Amino acid sequence: MTRRSDTVDRIVRILLAMTAAALMAVGPARAVELPANDYPTVDRADYIFACMQVNGESRETLFKCSCSIDKIAELLPYEDYEEAETIMSIVLKGGEKVAPLHHPQVQEKVKRLKKAQVEAELRCF
Repeated sequence: MTRRSDTVDRIVRILLAMTAAALMAVGPARAVELPANDYPTVDRADYIFACMQVNGESRETLFKCSCSIDKIAELLPYEDYEEAETIMSIVLKGGEKVAPLHHPQVQEKVKRLKKAQVEAELRCF
């Protein structure tokens, strides 16, 4: 029986060596890079929460609102989304200090977000 166990040990060692060689040939593991337009989870959750407040608090609406923020993320870089959201929230507060935010170049950022929202609504709702 010693020959058989020696043979099995040899086969196992050969298989382990082959596996190690194959893994080394693949190269070192690399970190998975996130897409450029990946939005932070908290911002996605905020969007979905607000969307559900407006459209109804059902499971179906949860899926539609989730789809919507995913589509917006495909269409608009996070940095642009964040800027436009900030501009809109400041303008809503009003006052004379918000006048510079009505400048056409600034409002163009808001228009891009609204366009992405309309596109997302068409695709998801």
